[in-house]
Amino acid sequence: MGGAPRVGAAARRVRLSIARVDPWSVLKLAFLLSVAIGIATVIASIVVWNVLDGMGVFSSLNKVSGEIAGPGEKMDIYDFVGLGRIMSISIVIAVINVLLLTALATLGAFLYNLASGLVGGLQVTLSDD
Repeated sequence: MGGAPRVGAAARRVRLSIARVDPWSVLKLAFLLSVAIGIATVIASIVVWNVLDGMGVFSSLNKVSGEIAGPGEKMDIYDFVGLGRIMSISIVIAVINVLLLTALATLGAFLYNLASGLVGGLQVTLSDD
């Protein structure tokens, strides 16, 4: 009836060959996965910045840089590593990563198709347990 195995039935094994990968499918999937990675990168950079700011790292750096520069110099570390600047940089990096990962995955699909034409593709064995 359900998923109960038959007594004495042997598991079927099928050998398949992945001879071709559709580059359009690879492009779509790589784009979606790289967008997810990009969003995770931006969120992770915001979380790390908030943790560092909550621990007082940037305040300590401001105090140390003030002691090094002298009393007449005013230097604020938040001008260099403020949340807005960190978000902007992480968004730019995420967009570049989306473009690069999508392009490289699609190029990899084309190269796989060329290589599988020469050697026959990837052999996969599927079993019915």
